[in-house]
Amino acid sequence: MSHYYSDKPDVASQPEKVAVHVREHKLTFLSDRGVFSKGGLDFGTRVLLEAFTIPEIDGPIGDIGCGWGPIGITLAKEMPERTFVMVDINERAIKLAKENASNNQVSNVEIKESMLFSEIKDREFAAILTNPPIRAGKETVYQLLEEAYVQLKTGGELWVVIQKKQGAPSAKKKLEELFGVGEVDVPLKEKGYFILRAKKH
Repeated sequence: MSHYYSDKPDVASQPEKVAVHVREHKLTFLSDRGVFSKGGLDFGTRVLLEAFTIPEIDGPIGDIGCGWGPIGITLAKEMPERTFVMVDINERAIKLAKENASNNQVSNVEIKESMLFSEIKDREFAAILTNPPIRAGKETVYQLLEEAYVQLKTGGELWVVIQKKQGAPSAKKKLEELFGVGEVDVPLKEKGYFILRAKKH
């Protein structure tokens, strides 16, 4: 059985429109079966979007595991001067994200099929956001955190949303190992969801 983190979903396509109102933006997206949160903006992604603050340093912003595109496209609409690099392993999600960027008149995005950072290893980011694929397993999530550290510029920030019951405390410890204890904080907790922010020095 395929999951939203499979490269080729085996469930039949059945696109549907979803309305998203977040960060004072009202946008319409196409979603589909076989991608993460097909019915609309999931709560964790909403909390991450609402918590995110623009990095002080220049450079592109990464959206890792972009799904149908709510994070990258919403922020790209808000910050036209920034480039947003959006990746996902799921080819159906990538097709939707490209369509959604076009439908919402967002052109400052690069959208690629990639297993985590495999196809964008040449990029350095001012910030990276992710609602990580928890169901893909701890090893994959920690690989994402490790690779994100490498891909960040000095002064860059990693923003992650994880539920407490799905391992937020242990993910925070992992980030402290990578970034340093004083460089990781929790700017927001809401209904069991933790926003973890780690800064690279």
